[in-house]
Amino acid sequence: MVTPSPPPAAPASVAPHRRLGVWHAVSVCVGMVIGAGIFKSAPLAAENIPSDFALLAAWAFGGAMSLAGALCFAELAGAFPDPGGDYFFLRKAYGDGAGFLFAWSRFAVIHTGSMAMLAFSFGDYLAEIVDLGVNGSALIGATTIVALAALNLAGLRFGIGMQTLLVVAVIAGLLLVGAAGVRADAPPASPAAAHGPLQIGAGLVYVFLAYGGWSDTATLSAEMRDGDHGIRRALVIGMSLVTGLYLLANWAYVRGLSIDGLAASGAPAADLALLAFGKPGQLAIVAVVAVTSITSMNAILIAGSRTTFAAARDTASLDVLRRWHLDRGTPSRAIVAITLVSLALLAFGAFTRDGFATMVDYLSPVYWLFLTLSGAALIVLRLREPGARRPFRVPGYPVVPLVFIASSVYVFWSSVAYVKVGAVVGVAVLTAGGLLLAALRRSARRK
Repeated sequence: MVTPSPPPAAPASVAPHRRLGVWHAVSVCVGMVIGAGIFKSAPLAAENIPSDFALLAAWAFGGAMSLAGALCFAELAGAFPDPGGDYFFLRKAYGDGAGFLFAWSRFAVIHTGSMAMLAFSFGDYLAEIVDLGVNGSALIGATTIVALAALNLAGLRFGIGMQTLLVVAVIAGLLLVGAAGVRADAPPASPAAAHGPLQIGAGLVYVFLAYGGWSDTATLSAEMRDGDHGIRRALVIGMSLVTGLYLLANWAYVRGLSIDGLAASGAPAADLALLAFGKPGQLAIVAVVAVTSITSMNAILIAGSRTTFAAARDTASLDVLRRWHLDRGTPSRAIVAITLVSLALLAFGAFTRDGFATMVDYLSPVYWLFLTLSGAALIVLRLREPGARRPFRVPGYPVVPLVFIASSVYVFWSSVAYVKVGAVVGVAVLTAGGLLLAALRRSARRK
């Protein structure tokens, strides 16, 4: 097997300090979850769940299952606090190989796919007010990614103040969508068509995608002032707030556009704001999506490059990605690598002519596979380390973890059952990571 290279011992001055309060973590949780996805995934969910009540029920279900998963991560983070979050949990539960594959999936699929997805979302909304041409979304996205990479290579990053402003802007944008739903009156919708389990599952892929990101809050576990209960409180408050805002937004979409209008819209928040408040409302929503997309992409670039650097540090054969620029405080080669993969995925999405949906197909199977394994890690570590200190235990164990695992398996199955080119490529890239791991292990044995 690959023999990890132990990182050099860090002086106490650079170890994580417990300085974060619950509301700091809440802002990170909400900011990571409420990205531009909610502004693009709702129409795709409505295409597959063409009923007002069923659509809102699907969003409520997604919020409940995400909260169940958040409780599982709260126990893991309380028992095993580490800046690696689920990367650390997976390595602890399943070994170095699982940790390597997870780091590979973040680098080659999840983080880079999310970067491309957000770029397409930003471009699609901008196209509502500016004619960008056939490949305009991809060109705008590529320009944005390159600019953000340049900022990070120069050592310039958005701080916690920008994160707080982002959360305020996004919440204000969703409240504006809710107000537009009150003001606008939708035309009558056509009778809802029958929908089977596969179609509902496809809709849930987009619903659960919009809730994704809460698991990254676990990376703050070693920095919380309240090490026993801070992450749990942040996750419960944050996901409850997100669920309420998502239900409000989708109620407004259905009321203001009708379920048919929602399914047909490429930018429902902008369309609804234009209908209710005219051009100023539309411009305000486009500005919110722009700020959300750019800041979320920057956050992914920061976190993703550090995960890639950490995996290279822990794997002796990946020296090429291990460079850290001391003067600028950035993992420069990891940033360049993530940027190049993201640009390649943008080109792939542009080629399919349905960039946002293709990126959802690309990253969903891999994302839900590892989230399922992370949920199961709770049970594995309960059995393997029963004496570990657990300041918080998931209520209703083992029912709540099993329900979360079952829902994750269902969404994983749904993301691959209706096979599209994006899903095929995503699974192929994960398989390439497995082959790389096998090659590294063979190389380590020869040495």
